[in-house]
Amino acid sequence: MKPMFSLLSPAGARARLTVLIFHRVLREPDALFPDEVDAARFDELLGWAKSWFNVLPLDTAIRQLHDGSLPARAAALSFDDGYADNHDVALPLLQKHGLPCSFFVATGFLNGGRMWNDTLIESVRLTADSMLDLRGLQDGRGEDLGRHALRDTAGRRAALGQLIERVKYLPPEPRLACVNAIAARAEVSPPDDLMMSSEQVRGLRRAGMQIGAHTVSHPILSSLNPTQAADEIGRSRDALQQLLGEKVGLFAYPNGKPGTDYLPEVHPAIVRELGFDAAVSTRWAAARRSDDVFQIPRFTPWDRDRLKFGLRLARNLFS
Repeated sequence: MKPMFSLLSPAGARARLTVLIFHRVLREPDALFPDEVDAARFDELLGWAKSWFNVLPLDTAIRQLHDGSLPARAAALSFDDGYADNHDVALPLLQKHGLPCSFFVATGFLNGGRMWNDTLIESVRLTADSMLDLRGLQDGRGEDLGRHALRDTAGRRAALGQLIERVKYLPPEPRLACVNAIAARAEVSPPDDLMMSSEQVRGLRRAGMQIGAHTVSHPILSSLNPTQAADEIGRSRDALQQLLGEKVGLFAYPNGKPGTDYLPEVHPAIVRELGFDAAVSTRWAAARRSDDVFQIPRFTPWDRDRLKFGLRLARNLFS
């Protein structure tokens, strides 16, 4: 693989930067989300990345990309959201392989908070009901959420696939109210230890990892007016700077799809005006020198086979 990646991602002005994105690293596989990365698989992926790429800190990689000094086969690693397993499970594996990583933290969920999607996921996972009746609750299009059969793992997985997509694009406050209502219908009290504590964020930084901002409440920025968006972005940065005692120069757009989750003509300018050095999206591609430093693309192959994983990385370098 290395010769192919060297050809596709040479050093210097023609360099391409591969940025991989993760969210969680589970201790064990999850039947509800079989494609979610677990510890054994993450260990394997890190081994592949280390053998194929020159893995750099993200801020260094972006700076070198844009000044034309990036090495061949350059890559960076990143996590979004701020899950506790980033510290407890992912960090020891990163240290084992000697690899740097950037962690983008949604600050409103630190110290016992919970993201809206996890309230929904854990409600469906933990409910004793075989039929979840959500009639009377509405999705982002104003349509009734209906009833969902939860008789087995496949049924719960199907229900989650539908509900997450239907609730995702509600504005932040109605979205939170909706998932709390779902938890009440499911008669579930979701866990409150899924996200990092402030001390775990500090622990990542002490271990040499980078910390970036990811808003306060993880809203879809395109659903907010510019003032609200700037407030979400700026307050998350300020909270992290106060927590760490240093500048936080990196930002990740929540969900991160340009034109859907954030507006390329609006939000990169806000991030720039707030004094960030760079920002990352979830547009699938490898970054070129000509790319906007405030819209660096990222992706992660889902293949479990080493060859297929490598080939998908190679195809991404053509993007």
